Amino acid sequence: MFEGISQVQKDESGRITALTKALSQIDPFELFGRVVGIKGLLIEVAGPVDAMPVGGRLDIENVSGAIIPAEVIGVTGDRALVMPFGSIEGLGRGCRAVIRRSVGGIQPDTSWLGRVINGLGEPIDGKGPLGKGDHFMPFKADPPAAHARRRVGQPLQLGVRVLDTFLTSCRGQRMGIFAGSGVGKSVLLSMLARNAESDVAVIGLIGERGREVQEFIQDDLGEEGLARSVVIVATSDESALMRRQAAYLTLSVAEYFRDRDQDVLCMMDSVTRFAMAQREIGLAMGEPPTTKGYTPTVFSELPRLLERAGPGTGAGSITGLFTVLVDGDDHNEPVADAVRGILDGHIVMERSIAERGRYPAINVLKSISRTLPGSSDPEFWPIVQQAKAALATYSDMEELIRLGAYKIGSNPEVDEAIKLFPKIDEFLRQGKKESTSMRDSYTRLAEIMAAS
Repeated sequence: MFEGISQVQKDESGRITALTKALSQIDPFELFGRVVGIKGLLIEVAGPVDAMPVGGRLDIENVSGAIIPAEVIGVTGDRALVMPFGSIEGLGRGCRAVIRRSVGGIQPDTSWLGRVINGLGEPIDGKGPLGKGDHFMPFKADPPAAHARRRVGQPLQLGVRVLDTFLTSCRGQRMGIFAGSGVGKSVLLSMLARNAESDVAVIGLIGERGREVQEFIQDDLGEEGLARSVVIVATSDESALMRRQAAYLTLSVAEYFRDRDQDVLCMMDSVTRFAMAQREIGLAMGEPPTTKGYTPTVFSELPRLLERAGPGTGAGSITGLFTVLVDGDDHNEPVADAVRGILDGHIVMERSIAERGRYPAINVLKSISRTLPGSSDPEFWPIVQQAKAALATYSDMEELIRLGAYKIGSNPEVDEAIKLFPKIDEFLRQGKKESTSMRDSYTRLAEIMAAS
């Protein structure tokens, strides 16, 4: 009897606690301003500016009564500078802008695995509402303190032969995938999402083509890949603020699983579209365009975003793979150059390799993992070096070989490279549904080199 009473008291206490928490989140009164100007995508709001800090949220009511969420991105004089998360159609002077309690984060849950959400953390897959966890994760978190972070972990098996052998990465490493459009970045990401040895995959599709989202989820990622993934989507037609927000949310979700001591594979396609979104926001605020039109905040926000990936202070880690869409196949354009200096290595995909039908179209000689040679198997590292030297020799003489100007027997090293190149090239070729373990990849490469 007493046990039953005790249980009732506990249930009642739990309900009171939940009610108290819910009531504490209700604003005691409503503050609002008024729209006084609209310039392009920038909205000027007058009112209690001291209650509208940068990063604060507003709900703007247009002339038809629809609510448009927005964020404060700056303040000038007695006006707040605001950008919307949606379309500004129907907004006009005098529209009410209700000031909301700052929504600076989300409360993820393990039930988010297998779900597709937008940049605000709302479900867009038609599978019902998302679960709400107990832990609050800010959108714009600071990276772990440098002195408190662990070093990168053990080598990470990615299931892609060219990466596991020539560009071996470690848990907690951050790599960039640099490529032009249509060279196979998305397919490579889908291979990694399915095959990599990680507990969770968090995939951010930033500025993606709308029609390709379902293709990526259903065909490239598949049910198996989606089951252990959280996919965040902001398509190219969405506002710059939403595209930037989706990138921040991708890292917030990854940090949630990292803090649960899990190894997270965080993939973002692409960092360039995040930079373009930040450029739009900066130009709307009146920032001066600098290198190729990019504003200064682009180059200050990039490290703040990318440094959030990597080893944590506990057992969990975030292995980051970030694609960079190089403008006009120029790998030295401003965003590519800035990202390359921040990350722990770069994977270069080339159109010329894709055009001759070898996928993944990765140029081994122009790519590097900064954890090598420590991340490579010591038993096979000399073999990897030997294979890379053969590729370099063939690359130096490739034009003469194709023109028939080189005579067999002129140079033993070149002769050896000519013999090995077709076999190594075939080794680097891999179908998108094919997976090879790291040990098998090393063994196959060793057999090729031994047969020469």
